[in-house]
Amino acid sequence: MTYFLIVPFALLLLLIALAPLFFPDWWSKHYPKVSLALGVLVIAYYVLQLHSVEIVLHTASEYISFIVLIGALFIVSGGIHISTKDLTNPKENVLLLVVGAILANILGTTGASMLLIRPWIKMNKVRIQPYHIVFFIFIISNVGGSLTPIGDPPLFLGYLKGIPFWWITSRAFPIWLTAIGLLLIIFYILDLKNFNEQKKSVIKQIEGTDVWKIDGLINFLFLGIILLAVFIESPLFLREGVIIVTAVTSYFTTKKTIHTANHFTFHPIQEVAILFAGIFATMIPALELLRVQAQMMTSLTPSFFYWNTGLLSSFLDNAPTYLSFFSVAEGNINSTSLPISELLLNPTFSSYLTAISIGAVFFGANTYIGNGPNFMVKSIADHYKVPTPSFIRYITHYTIPFLLPVLIVIWLLFFY
Repeated sequence: MTYFLIVPFALLLLLIALAPLFFPDWWSKHYPKVSLALGVLVIAYYVLQLHSVEIVLHTASEYISFIVLIGALFIVSGGIHISTKDLTNPKENVLLLVVGAILANILGTTGASMLLIRPWIKMNKVRIQPYHIVFFIFIISNVGGSLTPIGDPPLFLGYLKGIPFWWITSRAFPIWLTAIGLLLIIFYILDLKNFNEQKKSVIKQIEGTDVWKIDGLINFLFLGIILLAVFIESPLFLREGVIIVTAVTSYFTTKKTIHTANHFTFHPIQEVAILFAGIFATMIPALELLRVQAQMMTSLTPSFFYWNTGLLSSFLDNAPTYLSFFSVAEGNINSTSLPISELLLNPTFSSYLTAISIGAVFFGANTYIGNGPNFMVKSIADHYKVPTPSFIRYITHYTIPFLLPVLIVIWLLFFY
């Protein structure tokens, strides 16, 4: 495969990273044309030149499943209004992040993120800073969802390949607890400093003026239906049909006062749908190259799988990245075509698979495009006029100084 096919993907990532900084007005008007044009360019080459229609259709199917699920969760969660205090202290913020990390394994990282991002913004609105959004993404949109197959798409794909539902829970829990604990400590230090710097008059005026209240409880039923629908495997697109019907029903049965209170519009999901259409299309060659290179890899250790799965999951879709390295691990161990249930009894394969799972989920927090809900959270925050770091600043000011040390500690303790 020629390497020039990766150029559109690299160009799209570069524009997502730099265009909002250097020509924001142009980008805000023309990003749909740019994203879709680059995507069409790659698809046209695969169909007309390589005659690889099957891979294009497979990618289109994955994109439809992705955007239907994330869009439905966005719509249904937009029908739930959680009234909160207008100012919370660092301990209360830590408590909500813990609850969100747990919910990420029940509702999925996307469901938990969409449910909690609006109340999170409201409860910190007086003193909200970019780190509030970033640590929300770190903990709730990514790391938190590493305990069950529901938590994150890579783990769900592993479940579909035959990995028992609770297998990852028993192996990931010490890792999850360590990572969440370290991130919460870092967040608490940052938040305590911010809290103490606020004017006492503002804190006194606002603290305690609101009570916790939840409206739109019927939408929790719709969330449950969507989560159950995820497990539908056939016939083709029945799952997506059930999810769409559920989302439409939720939207039209939700009181307008709830949508108004949530400042609900379709702009955030529209932006995500357009950009990820381009990302899914342009990353086809990158994923193909990864699959080819992965089969040639020989020096295999848990460290190898942790770092390589993780680093590629930071910029590529972490679900197919997970599957690629899953195949490498399986091929390295399984010379006699053993079923997955027997392979899991092999401690070497189990250590490989744990490293692949954690790498795919944890490293998805490294960038806005590392995991689906990341960009959605940013879009909602931008819609609320909340300050969020740019693509580059996210990496340089938050991923490298705060998340990377945690990832290194996890590696040293569990995979080195």
